[in-house]
Amino acid sequence: MPVIKNKVWRVIDLINWADEYFSLKGFDNPRQEIEWMLTDILDCERFDLYLRFEEPLTSDQLELLHQWVKRRVKKEPLQYITGHCEFYGRTFIVNKDVFIPRPETERLVDVAIAILKAANKPTVLDMGTGTGCIAVSLAKEIPNSKITGIDISTVAIEVAKINADVHHATVQFEEMDFLMNPYNKKFDMIISNPPYIPLVEMNTLMDDVRLFEPHFALSDGVDGLLFYQRFAMVAPAMINSGGHLVLEVGLNTHPNYVLEVFDKASFYDQTLIPDRNGDPRVLKVTVN
Repeated sequence: MPVIKNKVWRVIDLINWADEYFSLKGFDNPRQEIEWMLTDILDCERFDLYLRFEEPLTSDQLELLHQWVKRRVKKEPLQYITGHCEFYGRTFIVNKDVFIPRPETERLVDVAIAILKAANKPTVLDMGTGTGCIAVSLAKEIPNSKITGIDISTVAIEVAKINADVHHATVQFEEMDFLMNPYNKKFDMIISNPPYIPLVEMNTLMDDVRLFEPHFALSDGVDGLLFYQRFAMVAPAMINSGGHLVLEVGLNTHPNYVLEVFDKASFYDQTLIPDRNGDPRVLKVTVN
């Protein structure tokens, strides 16, 4: 971002400059990049920017924007730069220690709520809780529920606890390696967006993801099926009769491979549910 002494930078000046600058840097939606930053710095909605075209930024605001632009052109995700993201109508704190919640994961919460809303004090385990976005959303949407969130990462658990406090959500968080350790409690539901990107595909990810997001939250280090195999193994012991697994799955052939895992484990009631784009991204499994 150019620094011109004594120049006044209005909102419109910055939008026009960034539209060209981010285009030259190869960004697909250059105007969206600067809009996101400006709405955060000015604490306003996107629409408001276009009512505040003539408003100049202060020197402090310009300095912050300058730092953010430098980070963004290195492909650091905007959510890490601003320190937050939106999920299920709420704002969650994020940092480099946690996976950034995606809009498609909101469908996972939709499915869980549809199952749990008629239940009496349902118990839910959120495996790989990360920011706590799923656990907190369920705790807020199903007030009579008892939610537990587990994660292998100590720092992720700390972020999740902060998010629960911010939203006044009652969630029990525990540090745990789900793949290696037994868990001796039973639940009405286990919900998870587990690491499912095969190791061989990690180098094909966008730089924003591959270079910045924690790899343990993206890939299981093998074929993208390890966590589903673990779920299939432990579900009968961890889920009450008539309870459910609600799991996010990947794109393309990945949902079919996950179905095969549960077929081989003799689960009979399985449903793939489309996300808001029509892709089968949520697997619901009922435990006998």
